[in-house]
Amino acid sequence: MHLDNDYIQKLNRSEDNTYVTQSINDNTQRMSEYIVNTTADSPHQINQNTDYTQMVMHPTITSVSFPNASYQTVAPVYAIVPAINTITGMSNTQTIAYPATEITAIVPYQYPSKSEETAKKERKTAYRQQKMDTWRFLMAAGVIASVFLHFMRIGSGVNLISHLNNFLISPAAASTQPVTSKLVEGAKTPDWSQKNFRDMKFSEPGSVDFPNMKNPGMKERRSWSTGQSLAEVMELGDFEATDFKIEDFTLSEIADITGIDLDSINLSQFETLDWQTLEELAEAIPQLKDLEAGEIPPIQELVRKATGNNAQNQTVGELLKNYPELKDAELGEFVDLNKHKLDSIPGLKDAQIKEFTNWQNTTIAKVPGLADVPFDKFKGVPIPDLSFVGTVDLPLGSKEGGRWKSISGSFEEGFNVPCEKNCGHIEVSGSDILTGAQWMSGKDQKVRGGFGILGNLNGGEEPTGRHPFGSAFKQVIWDVNEGDGSITTKMFFRICKRGFVDMGCSPYFIGPVPFFTYREKDPIILGTPLTVPTKKTP
Repeated sequence: MHLDNDYIQKLNRSEDNTYVTQSINDNTQRMSEYIVNTTADSPHQINQNTDYTQMVMHPTITSVSFPNASYQTVAPVYAIVPAINTITGMSNTQTIAYPATEITAIVPYQYPSKSEETAKKERKTAYRQQKMDTWRFLMAAGVIASVFLHFMRIGSGVNLISHLNNFLISPAAASTQPVTSKLVEGAKTPDWSQKNFRDMKFSEPGSVDFPNMKNPGMKERRSWSTGQSLAEVMELGDFEATDFKIEDFTLSEIADITGIDLDSINLSQFETLDWQTLEELAEAIPQLKDLEAGEIPPIQELVRKATGNNAQNQTVGELLKNYPELKDAELGEFVDLNKHKLDSIPGLKDAQIKEFTNWQNTTIAKVPGLADVPFDKFKGVPIPDLSFVGTVDLPLGSKEGGRWKSISGSFEEGFNVPCEKNCGHIEVSGSDILTGAQWMSGKDQKVRGGFGILGNLNGGEEPTGRHPFGSAFKQVIWDVNEGDGSITTKMFFRICKRGFVDMGCSPYFIGPVPFFTYREKDPIILGTPLTVPTKKTP
């Protein structure tokens, strides 16, 4: 058997030596051993029947010496030699001598037969390597071009090396996780003690107009800009009946957590009061009915402006009986709420938010202190559903198509929504059930979402994704980077109006808000429901 230079070079590559090791571990594998002789047209055969179950790899050996022989080849190379000192078949004195300077042992090998699954993985690896090489070239070219143009623009007095370093370092800085995490069963979960609504920021702008419906406190439009906090955009009702249980808070409880001084805060800073009528306020704070209006300055102002009478000696309960018009008189319409403090209404600080009419329409930032409450201090927090935890096996970009083993979708459309074209996704592994499952990118694929009147917002669509952390938000795969094997995920939220007039919930399209970044082989929580299609549906 002739060993040409190409074959020798193959043997020098680490991935081929890995295959050699695998061959040695195969008890059925027998191969020939050869020495390359540069002075001859063909190699000298040492022992064709050597049992390679008795062989070991010595990566430090660069040569093997034999009596009365001088063999030379390209060095250094990896040497595969028998695990015993004596090589049988030529002479009892033919022993391995290392390090030697004249002879280098080269062991040819046969590639073991590969299963279909192994072959598939190798194709994936080769494809990924090719992509990485391409991206590395393009990135390097882009960096060089950018630095050159920047250098040309700012002039020759600038330290070019310094600017080059800044360009090269910035991607690493950008890889910082946007959400503080902790590991649960090896998978990333949010560290809710380190996050609140003020910290969560939108990474892209958006807006939506609401249906023309009369609903006290309801805004006509919801809009958000890049860098704006979730607290300034989201309303309490958007999280109604979720794990957060925001509506169970009282202002006093919020103050105890955040340390704010409620006595220094104006009524105008508690937005919910804007649309409360006197009757609704008395229902939320029952003790008010037995207090005289003269003891409650904001109510005294309301009665005077709405009825033209002072009536300060009448209780709130009596006023509601004697002046029917007060039932529809809203505080924000008749009272200058900037002039009165929160403690001017007895019992206000100790009433649960959910007791107020249309509390759902209150912006989170307009409940004193709520935006700064760490999530782990809420009445409840989203608990990760660890029923299924997979591994990010292979990120594939938007050029993919015809993907039907989907485990992503929506509550309304189910979580096996296939993708026909532009199907960026990750393949998931981790068990026989999960292997080959595909979680599609919500940046590429939209699915049906929402219900009720609000279900028509955003055209009734939302990014495909999953809910491993409950219904408060949706986790969506966003950017898929084949080059470095990473993906970014985003959080998307929805608008809900489930009050006396039930308008339902919109699709999950309020976002995106940065969430976790994952790389190949990272665990990822999938949650339930989870089924993996076994065949393509017609």
